[in-house]
Amino acid sequence: MGRQERHPNTSEESPMCTHRGSSAQRAPWLPGGRTVPRGQGTRSVGSRHRSQPPRARPKGHPAHQRGRPCAPREGAVSQLAPVSAGGGTVPRGQSTRSSEVGTVPYTLGDEARPRGHTAHQRGRLCGPRDGALSQPAPYTPGGGTVPRGQSTRSSEGETTSAHLRRPEASSSPKMSQHKGTVILAYSGGLDTSCILVWLKELGYDVIAFLANIGQDEDFEAAREKALKLGAKKVYIEDIRKEFVEQFIWPAVQANAIYEDRYLLGTSLARPCIARQQVMVAKKEGAQYVSHGATGKGNDQIRFELTCYALYPEVKIISPWRMPEFYNRFRGRTDLMEYAKKHGIPVPVTPKSPWSMDENLMHISYEAGILENPKTHAPPSLYTKTTDPRKAPDTPDVLEIEFKKGVPVRVTNVGDGTTHSSSLELFLYLNGIASKHGVGRIDIVENRFIGMKSRGIYETPAGTILFQAHLDIETFTMDREVRRLKQELALRFSEQIYNGFWFSPECEFVRSCIEKSQEMVEGKVQMSILKGQVYILGRESPLSLYNRDLVR
Repeated sequence: MGRQERHPNTSEESPMCTHRGSSAQRAPWLPGGRTVPRGQGTRSVGSRHRSQPPRARPKGHPAHQRGRPCAPREGAVSQLAPVSAGGGTVPRGQSTRSSEVGTVPYTLGDEARPRGHTAHQRGRLCGPRDGALSQPAPYTPGGGTVPRGQSTRSSEGETTSAHLRRPEASSSPKMSQHKGTVILAYSGGLDTSCILVWLKELGYDVIAFLANIGQDEDFEAAREKALKLGAKKVYIEDIRKEFVEQFIWPAVQANAIYEDRYLLGTSLARPCIARQQVMVAKKEGAQYVSHGATGKGNDQIRFELTCYALYPEVKIISPWRMPEFYNRFRGRTDLMEYAKKHGIPVPVTPKSPWSMDENLMHISYEAGILENPKTHAPPSLYTKTTDPRKAPDTPDVLEIEFKKGVPVRVTNVGDGTTHSSSLELFLYLNGIASKHGVGRIDIVENRFIGMKSRGIYETPAGTILFQAHLDIETFTMDREVRRLKQELALRFSEQIYNGFWFSPECEFVRSCIEKSQEMVEGKVQMSILKGQVYILGRESPLSLYNRDLVR
């Protein structure tokens, strides 16, 4: 939402493992750290899986040392095994290409599951009632899914499909027949506006969905634009309070931080947005959802794993991973021409030399001139916080009260201002921290898909809360409990970043962290001044600090 979208260079590949001149994509990361060896089939008999052995490799090959497969010796490049909501993969040799929009029509081959089954709750498939295990619906480059009940039995490296029925190839990009309803995550920008019209060309009824998650956006203007472009309906959902209470507060309780510096502002927002999109899809009886995330970023993973977890039957249209879309729109120029041809209002202001994404918790900047990690961010880049050098010379002294690890009240000691509502509390902290230039970082991080990327972030209120909670937690929590909790927090941060918020393992970790917070109660006083947060003192009725022992 609110992203100034960037278009992928589809020819760029992730780092590969090589062997005698051949190269292959890195084996996908799966929950639990597993990888799928090359040549390994997924035949299942009963509840056991049999695996064909991988090709023999010479001793000392890097793949032996690192647990990663290498490419066949003839030099063919094999595709990255797609990731699924449940961690499954599409067997090698099995095609997921579609002549239409990256989805494959299918018939259900497995028996109906009883309502309330865990697979309904978590988006994972259960096996047929005879006990055989079936793989989860995979996350595919075309945005489609491998149908439920489809066989993936392999014989001598080849795969067959029992129920797969491919649509006939179309000779024209325009489809007159009605194909169903799609809920499009719409921002009002150039990319998603073109996607809206393109989906209508293909024969879909499009319902535009906008989430108000705290970004600076003219929602009514976006609504009018979507309707003029042919959207059947437009939903604008204010989810700021849910974002704070159900996503930001658990992250505060965990002291969640990715790779020691990133406070996960975008990572937390995506499952919140996608959950609401799924709710709209179910309300409208829509079979499809779509988004404008690119094929190189993390957002595609976060959106789609959430959708599959909460709505396993949904089909996802991901244009920027579909050849029929990205071959037609190779850059901003192609999109602009398409927009003019179809009467889509085009931006009149110059394009920013970087992309931005904003929500209540933070704003991120990446791409463009920032792709050179040596390039200094210009002062004009920062929009959410004041330059610390120009911030006020007088600090704001705040007192933040926590109960069970959740902030419940903030008081400005200087002027007596108090807020206890979750949304108002967070907005107030954003204002104070922004005024003093708190929360700026410039980092290089490791993306889910294996590449490194540079990101610049402004996270004002999140930075204050991270420091305050860390202090009161240390003051009140048992040492050994905290050690375990820190280990869980590291895993939790990675799960959030990689899009597994609604996975069973993430639910388990959240419940453990919540249990650890039962005694985290008290008040922390701090001074906010020129980009820094200074802890002044703390108090708690549940403190484990004993003055008599330290005298």
